[in-house]
Amino acid sequence: MILGHEKGIDVRLAIDAIRLAHQEVFDVAVLFSQDQDLSEVADEIRSMAKMQDRWIKVVSAFPTSPAMRSSRGIDRTDWIRFDKSFYDNCIDRRDYRPKARRQ
Repeated sequence: MILGHEKGIDVRLAIDAIRLAHQEVFDVAVLFSQDQDLSEVADEIRSMAKMQDRWIKVVSAFPTSPAMRSSRGIDRTDWIRFDKSFYDNCIDRRDYRPKARRQ
């Protein structure tokens, strides 16, 4: 099994989700993650919604397959499971890195 490797993306997700909730930009936050550290973000967003006297749904979306070790989403969120073919069809294969300038 191949596990993805990212550095600091969970912190970026947390900051963006809390900032946008504070700005009242969304009513539904879909976090494409299974990182249990983000359960605290879900709690914070719900607390913020209560203070703002509004409703926010927090959802954890993640791929599942028989080969995967965990089929759990983020605790204290609703879960959306999807299969590998759905995941593969969502991948944006464009390269967004800046092109090297010709001199």
